[in-house]
Amino acid sequence: MSAPIYTPGENAFIREFGVNHAEAGLGLAIYVLGYGAGPLFFSPLSEIPRIGRSLPYVVSFALFCIISVPTAIAPTAIGFYFLRFLQGFCGSPCLATGGASNADMYSSDVLPHPMSIWGFCVFCAPAIGTLVSGFAIPVLGWRFSMWEILIAAAPVLILLLLLPETNAPTILHRRARRLERADQSSTRIYQTTADVVQADLSCQKVVRESLLIPSKITFLDPAMMFLNCYTSLVYGIYYSFFEAFPIVYQDIYGFNLGEMGMAFLAIVVGTIISFIVYNFYTHTVFVPKSRNGGFQKPEDVLVPALYACFGPAIGLFLFGWAARPEIHWIVPTIGIVIYPACVFVLMQCIFLYIPACYPQYAASVFAATDFTRSAFACGAVIFSRPLYVNLGIGPGCSLLAGLTIGCVVGIYVLYHYGEALRVRSKFVSKW
Repeated sequence: MSAPIYTPGENAFIREFGVNHAEAGLGLAIYVLGYGAGPLFFSPLSEIPRIGRSLPYVVSFALFCIISVPTAIAPTAIGFYFLRFLQGFCGSPCLATGGASNADMYSSDVLPHPMSIWGFCVFCAPAIGTLVSGFAIPVLGWRFSMWEILIAAAPVLILLLLLPETNAPTILHRRARRLERADQSSTRIYQTTADVVQADLSCQKVVRESLLIPSKITFLDPAMMFLNCYTSLVYGIYYSFFEAFPIVYQDIYGFNLGEMGMAFLAIVVGTIISFIVYNFYTHTVFVPKSRNGGFQKPEDVLVPALYACFGPAIGLFLFGWAARPEIHWIVPTIGIVIYPACVFVLMQCIFLYIPACYPQYAASVFAATDFTRSAFACGAVIFSRPLYVNLGIGPGCSLLAGLTIGCVVGIYVLYHYGEALRVRSKFVSKW
């Protein structure tokens, strides 16, 4: 929610600091880049048994809340951009490591349900953030959108302080330390499997190895490289909407800021429809088959993606070519409903595929995926407005739709040949 909450106030930001539209868009782009970079540091640390999941959550989110204060009162545009990057960097673990925490708590047969809830919140939050600030900014100014972030984040920080540890190696590591303290008179040594593996490694080497894992998996595993490219594309297109919507709904259809924020509810509507259909499939097909041994390999979770992969192109074509004054605004909005509905299913399948293939590296792989898609989304925010202005909404959306069509082949290749790729992977198992 914090990333695009500022976008309805870009015109006010331009007037206050004398920047152009491209520079004003950096407030969103830099934040997205920050929360893509943050997991590269925080998520691998969460897989070190001595640290665990909870500590990075609490420390990073506390810093997020603190940084939100100077961000709201930044006196210069450069200072605002820098603080937005730090804000995104510190607020990132919940986005990347959240999937790994779900995988810690739930067995594979029921994991799709909690993962879909988590993905639903992640996907809808940006649209809701724009809606919330769209009505407040004309009355209270663009800086109030920054205070809204702190108002929403403070209660979450309190909940994080009560969050129990979920990482199994960390729980076992702490149990071993408790047994050692309780049995000081004995010569027994209590160690976990992870302790034995890391016994000959210094703390510095453990941290260095963990921080290198995301980049190693990304570049040395072909399946992950494709998934990172695909998620980067669909996620970048999603963030391009925050630049396309003002052109379509304000310039073409004459919406005000609040009404344009309401248009973002199309993303929420599409995600809700997809959420219901996907969970119905999970409950009636996936869970029974999984419990009866019907699903034998991780690629089986990609079945819904084989159908959903055609939807993003359809939604983009409809949105781009129906955005005309003579056509009612509901028609391009239907295209917006279709796009997130299908992308939600794609992302859910990928979120399930990652921990199924790399359970011991789940947080690191999620971090790599998060960084690549956030880096592309950062670029998409910057290039999307010139793209739509120079080519037009229709041709611009057609270009992006063509890229998504090219990725359809990749999904089918991964489904049919993913097992062969995993056999060659160096990261499928470690402990």
